[in-house]
Amino acid sequence: MSEDPSVDRFIKETSILEEYNINWTQKLGAGISGPVRVCVKKSTQERFALKILIDRPKARNEVRLHMMCASHPNIVKIMEVYANSVQFPHESSPRARLLNVMEMMEGGELFHRISQHKHFTEKMASQVTKQISLALQHCHSLNIAHRDLKPENLLFKDNSLDAPVKLCDFGFAKIDQGDLMTPQFTPYYVAPQVLEAQRRHQKEKSGIIPTSPTPYTYNKSCDLWSLGVIVYVMLCGYPPFYSKHHSRTIPKDMRKKIMTGTFEFPEEEWSQISEMAKDIVRKLLKVKPEERLNIEEVLAHPWLNCTEALDNVLPSAQMMMDKAVVAGIQQAHAEQLATMRIQDLNLSLKPLNSVNNPILRKRKLLGTKPSDELFINDPEDEAEDTNVALEKLRDVIAQCILPQAGDNEDEKLNEVMHEAWRFNRDCKLLRDGLQGLSWDGRSFSDKVDRLKLAEIIKQAIEEKTLLQDAQ
Repeated sequence: MSEDPSVDRFIKETSILEEYNINWTQKLGAGISGPVRVCVKKSTQERFALKILIDRPKARNEVRLHMMCASHPNIVKIMEVYANSVQFPHESSPRARLLNVMEMMEGGELFHRISQHKHFTEKMASQVTKQISLALQHCHSLNIAHRDLKPENLLFKDNSLDAPVKLCDFGFAKIDQGDLMTPQFTPYYVAPQVLEAQRRHQKEKSGIIPTSPTPYTYNKSCDLWSLGVIVYVMLCGYPPFYSKHHSRTIPKDMRKKIMTGTFEFPEEEWSQISEMAKDIVRKLLKVKPEERLNIEEVLAHPWLNCTEALDNVLPSAQMMMDKAVVAGIQQAHAEQLATMRIQDLNLSLKPLNSVNNPILRKRKLLGTKPSDELFINDPEDEAEDTNVALEKLRDVIAQCILPQAGDNEDEKLNEVMHEAWRFNRDCKLLRDGLQGLSWDGRSFSDKVDRLKLAEIIKQAIEEKTLLQDAQ
């Protein structure tokens, strides 16, 4: 965290238990990088949200960027951050973690809030959009791209009618230096240039040389595209680039619609919605980033500054009351989110003869040979073991994202996870991650959240690869 050393000074080394009581059993949810629990400040009895992260550079960067943005009234506040060793019941020893104390958001997620309104009006949608835009303006003024703007990351402070909406979860946020090439996104909220970055990323992995002389990047304008999709959904209750065919990968028809910016305003739901609202959607969902509204232009748009009543009741609230519809859309988002993030791994293993490992060098010099009672792996065996361990983890990801046709998906997942577990029992991160997924060492006893499992496995692969590179 050399970029902002004051953040390190802000992190407390004292025990969080001196100031807070933690309810370890009550989970408020799971952010992309860690679970969120309830804690209570002893001196005031006030409730807060506690996000728990494994203490590593990625987590510290998330905290750093969130802290840089958190002074804004439409961004979830960080109260305190502790660096403590925490031992969960399943663990044999404590592990270094960051404990991020944040303000409690009692009012729920954006979609849930809309579904609770019997009369969710266009004016309300405009007011919510303005608050989200103000949060983005603050991030962008600091040159920070959020990169995961979606309804699940927009929370209401409480259940009052005038409760503010706030942006949370900076797990994918990044300083925008014009080099945001990583395909990180949630489906339905993805900008065309992110898909283009992904397409080129895949070609480069396949050995195809891109035709353009400079790498294709995307930046903060992707947050504006996502805002456009969110506004569209708030107004009518379904996304603009909805595919007719459910799939575990982005279908060709949906990909084509995103890449060409093809969407409609169906008469049934949009006939009573103002032209101003349609105008801001059109200008946010431009395929070319340079043609898209920037955040300053959004805030100056007439729809966000209209003095008209705009009291027409929107169809979105009724549609979002159907939990199956919302769950179906979110499940599709989750599957695509996992798929696209996994593609970012781009792992490579060093050739054995290039690994600078003192233990391997010593073994080679000693020429250790196996005896009847004791077998010591030679370096090539050890490299092969590492290869196999990583391959078994990748098999789990493949089963999470693209299960083979005809498989009993649950049985197959248990099978590949058991194989991966056999070769990776020493991975603490994997053990930590599996704690909430009812894994008993041989199978999952409950239905598994495949997105969450894929994220856990991805992080385990990253950690094992980093350790290998460090040797």
